Amino acid sequence: MSKDKKPVETTGHEWDGIQELNNPLPRWWLWVFAACVVFAFGYAVLFPAIPLPGGNSKGTLGWSSRAKVEREMAELEASRSAVLKGIEQMPLADLPKNPALMNAAIEGGRSAFKVHCVQCHGSGAAGGNGYPNLNDDDWLWGGDMDSIHTTLTHGIRHPGDDNTRMSQMPAFGKDQLLTKAEIDAVVEHVRKISGQESNAALAPKGAGIFAQQCASCHGDDGKGNRMFGAPNLTDAIWLYGGDRASLHNTIFYARNGVMPAWNERLSEATIRKLTAYVHSLGGGE
Repeated sequence: MSKDKKPVETTGHEWDGIQELNNPLPRWWLWVFAACVVFAFGYAVLFPAIPLPGGNSKGTLGWSSRAKVEREMAELEASRSAVLKGIEQMPLADLPKNPALMNAAIEGGRSAFKVHCVQCHGSGAAGGNGYPNLNDDDWLWGGDMDSIHTTLTHGIRHPGDDNTRMSQMPAFGKDQLLTKAEIDAVVEHVRKISGQESNAALAPKGAGIFAQQCASCHGDDGKGNRMFGAPNLTDAIWLYGGDRASLHNTIFYARNGVMPAWNERLSEATIRKLTAYVHSLGGGE
């Protein structure tokens, strides 16, 4: 041991030659410990802290984390109710004029879309074979707020809903309304008006058949008719494909896709939020 270092006192206890040293705790540690004891006592008096047979001590302040959470949830629900009421009652055409409500509707619709719509339209709403891309401006039944709302509410060819979007494309081949040769000619006409390579000999014949059998829905120019959900055949947007095989199958067997009537599953507020979200994707009119 160093000469200038004071030897440590002992407590006087000794076992088998081993002495118990008397090393007191630092004074600062003792003060901190005392402060913690005082704080713990005060906390137990002011706040619920002591478990008792009938529950727990309530504390003199009467505060509880459960009551705080319930109060915050009630405040949040009240604010949400005001927003939902505004979304439900405001005319759809006026909703974009209220940025706060419109943004709330879009964000709510974004969440609802991920739950109810991505299974068919995809997470990015780009659709797929038989499922429309909701990001473009090509609409079968209309892309304004009211049209989108009607489509969501009543669905497309949804059984049991008298107001569902309804049209029926004939199965020209399956029902023997056209021969294979006539269908092949119509395919070439459709490819021609859509700007694709086509058979120059068959396309004119197909134009005549198209005028007789298809123009009533798709229009004389093939640009479609939203009253019947008939697609525009002159652009490069295809729901089931624009190659010869896909067009042949469409004409031969017909395409009559369905969509649920969401008013049977979702609230009016949720349908309106979905309407706002779909309208905001870029193709809304």
